[in-house]
Amino acid sequence: MSVAHGEGTAVFEIAAGESIYLALQHSMLGTPLPKPYSQKQIKKALRTTENAWRHWSEIHQRYDGPWRQLIHHSGCVLEALSYQPTGAIVAAPTTSLPEQIGGERNWDYRFSWVRDASFTMQALWVAACPDEAHEFFGFMTAAAAHSRPERPLQIMFGIRGEHDLSERVLPQLSGWKGSRPVRAGNGAWDQPQLDVYGEILDAAFRLRRQLRDLDQGVSDFLADLADAAAHQWNQKDNGIWEIRGEPQHFLYSKLMCWVALDRAVKLARQIHAADRAPEWEAAARDIREAILERGWNEEIGAFTQHFDSADLDAAALMLPIVGFLPASDPRVLATLDAVEEHLTDSRGLLLRYRTDTGIDGLDGEEGSFLLCTFWLAQVSAMAGRTEHAREVFERATSYANDVGLLSEEVDSATGQLLGNFPQAFSHIGLVNAAWAIHQAERRAKRLARGDPRISSGSHSPP
Repeated sequence: MSVAHGEGTAVFEIAAGESIYLALQHSMLGTPLPKPYSQKQIKKALRTTENAWRHWSEIHQRYDGPWRQLIHHSGCVLEALSYQPTGAIVAAPTTSLPEQIGGERNWDYRFSWVRDASFTMQALWVAACPDEAHEFFGFMTAAAAHSRPERPLQIMFGIRGEHDLSERVLPQLSGWKGSRPVRAGNGAWDQPQLDVYGEILDAAFRLRRQLRDLDQGVSDFLADLADAAAHQWNQKDNGIWEIRGEPQHFLYSKLMCWVALDRAVKLARQIHAADRAPEWEAAARDIREAILERGWNEEIGAFTQHFDSADLDAAALMLPIVGFLPASDPRVLATLDAVEEHLTDSRGLLLRYRTDTGIDGLDGEEGSFLLCTFWLAQVSAMAGRTEHAREVFERATSYANDVGLLSEEVDSATGQLLGNFPQAFSHIGLVNAAWAIHQAERRAKRLARGDPRISSGSHSPP
């Protein structure tokens, strides 16, 4: 084996039936090199790892709907992206894999986002992983517990709960296929992103049966988040996509502040804050009126990216997913149609938004976003368009690689996977969309049988 210019190279021959065991080891600069592992040690470690994964799958993975293998595999991906000592789940285990080859949209995703909490809760419940969901919620509340209504909640943390994630460029690295810069840290860590209040409180609501005996500290923390949403919802922020342009009144941020207050009202007694519920209800009504008045563009015929805007954003598909409006509402259906018509690429995958508007303050373009494509499938199913939902879902999942992993984006021109990899968001979207389609198809069968138990409730798991 030779090592030169930061690369290690080894050439060897094996015959049919033979195996070679490899192990990577490391040491801190200035410390002795570790003693090499023996083949016996490597084989034992592999057996231990395999047995642990089999045991985990047997205990946790009991989902038995359509695309069962995909759901179970995505559950394994989310588990593999978790850091066991704290319960944190990283967005992806890589940094700076580009969203456009040769472009500047290269970010470090090796952190745990508050935003992921709500989506992850639902995905882990569908994949039957309640322990992991509870651990992730515990990590998030512990890491974010410093927040108070007078200052924004930090939107992401290191896997051990680190707060300072300052971004720096590593100029000595050329990047994947020459895509510079390579970054360590993420400059979005101190952006104001108001949606996080809704994501934490929605996660708490999903786990409400497990969180019956909350200690006073956690109860106060959740109530304070609701207060923060009530006091800050009408401020501009950087939004779900963490734009590096000028802050805006993003519709998704307002929506998730409404979610925060809606869930807080429902949790009020459980978090010992029934006296605050009237104020939260009033603020939720104000947000609802603002979204319906300023988030809807009559000329475009859709809910738009930010207030008083004519630009579309796939994040508007979250309106029915979080229960703000039913999927059957004419405005939701019109938005669904507009988003699909204007944000779908030549491969039938969905863009987040059009980068040529300059909203994000960055040069270049990006690939189609798999999470948004799964949202399209999910909302289509909720709207009763199950056949179309299946088509969109299977189109998105067809881009998984040979071992079933998805990245963040897909290159519209080549079909190549782009962005950090594997991407938790994409696998979360896959699980949630599959669940919605399963529920919609069950609902359709019951309606066909005239089952009186059918309701128009959410397609989310309990």
